[in-house]
Amino acid sequence: MTEHETIFTIEATPVKFGPGASRDAGWELRRLGARRAFVVVDPGVLAAGVAGPVLESLREAGIETVQYSDVETEPDIAALARAVQAAREAGVDSFVALGGGSAIDTTKVANLLGTHGGEIMDYVNPPVGGGRAPPGPLRPLLAIPTTSGSGSEATTVAIVDLPDLGIKTGISHRLLRPTQAIVDPELTRSAPAAVIAAAGLDVVCHAAESFLSRPYTTRPRPASPAERPPYQGSNPVADVWSAQALRYGGQYLRRAVQDADDLEARGFMMLAATMAGVGFGSAGVHIPHACAYPIAGLRHVYRHPGYPGTKLFIPHGFSVIVTAPAAFRFTFDADPAKHLRAAELLSGQPQTPGDRDALPRALAALMRDVGAPTRLRELGYDESDLPALIDGALKQQRLLAVAPRMPARDDLETILRESL
Repeated sequence: MTEHETIFTIEATPVKFGPGASRDAGWELRRLGARRAFVVVDPGVLAAGVAGPVLESLREAGIETVQYSDVETEPDIAALARAVQAAREAGVDSFVALGGGSAIDTTKVANLLGTHGGEIMDYVNPPVGGGRAPPGPLRPLLAIPTTSGSGSEATTVAIVDLPDLGIKTGISHRLLRPTQAIVDPELTRSAPAAVIAAAGLDVVCHAAESFLSRPYTTRPRPASPAERPPYQGSNPVADVWSAQALRYGGQYLRRAVQDADDLEARGFMMLAATMAGVGFGSAGVHIPHACAYPIAGLRHVYRHPGYPGTKLFIPHGFSVIVTAPAAFRFTFDADPAKHLRAAELLSGQPQTPGDRDALPRALAALMRDVGAPTRLRELGYDESDLPALIDGALKQQRLLAVAPRMPARDDLETILRESL
């Protein structure tokens, strides 16, 4: 008889939080022993003047910087390769990421390959890539998010868009987690409402998926500690972080989208992003994220009018949330009470026992209220795309492994069809 897992792990990036905290960037990086840093700055953040105080803080601390701003929103493998090459040539001993999830993920990949060499696909999760583990620690990375969303400052994951394969996937290893994070609500003032909406919905989905993931005790015990996966399933500690992130998402996301100067709301959403990052960094995400990667990668025909720039892409938070109502309707029977608890946390309202639509309804209301697309057709998909979307989702076995109810191909078709 197979023995079941009895161990779970919680790891978290040290976080400094609060208005004005980013002015401590130089002190924090110097504390980590840095002398010459590769600083990845989102170009929109640079243009808005948000980066100025952070860069000045680094200079005042005596840290030499190599600035890099060729950062794409939802970066593809070519964009990441350019960052890797620049990092290799820079001769640095540390990294700083200033921007949203795309900037932080770009920095993680640049740090990984700049430190240990190899090619990006060597490290990409199997079966898409080689799944190689880093051979040792990376250089210090200070992550400073400027959106209230991805949680990348607290996670072990970097997302990669692979246009030739028509999917997005990721690199995941505990050594990718940033060494230190600074979360400063003041940095979100320049972020457009659509960016806050997409990022915030990603927070909510991170929190819900990790809260509802299969219990860690249902996994087989690994043969060695090295075989224990980063995404372990729900556990009592991850549940605390995920539950609070859900509550904050329901309380503050609408306000954060409506008013750029509402630093209380944007601050709590930034905190929720970090909390959800800790939660899903232990428990994992599953069906909505597995579906999101082919949704975002298969076609590049969508552009949200509220996003800066002209690039055609589906923001990650929108690609994730659009299938979440149908996905959680599918997983409801795995743990009805916990699904109802998630709906209660998000909506702030008591729920009726047995109502499998409670969480889908709360999510749909939040999506509508923040101006997000609610159907796959709005993103440019129709029934003819279902086979390719299903194929792409099935490649995300690292994620599907922690689903509370494992979907077969027919189940994924039902979820995606309901989401059209």
